[in-house]
Amino acid sequence: MYAVIKTGGKQVRVSEGQEIYVEKLEVEAGETFEFTEVLMLGGDKTVIGTPVIEGAKVVAKVLKHGRGPKIIVFKYKVRKNYRKKQGHRQAYTKLVIESIVA
Repeated sequence: MYAVIKTGGKQVRVSEGQEIYVEKLEVEAGETFEFTEVLMLGGDKTVIGTPVIEGAKVVAKVLKHGRGPKIIVFKYKVRKNYRKKQGHRQAYTKLVIESIVA
């Protein structure tokens, strides 16, 4: 069985036991988190929400928080003496999916 959940403005396809990285959630490491915005459930019978499925949830355990690799943003204009260098590291939360409740 799998589910499509909405988190951080993105849609993620998950199944039980899967480890995923999502945008940072304000939950301590070791705690559980419930995703209530389930857009689709799949498996033997596929159920599509309009826009979400009422009563469905995905329970995940927070493993850790971290930051991704540094991305360099370099802006440059030819013959205008304009250069701008900026870095960015995206914060993430690592989760393991414990159960999918229909």
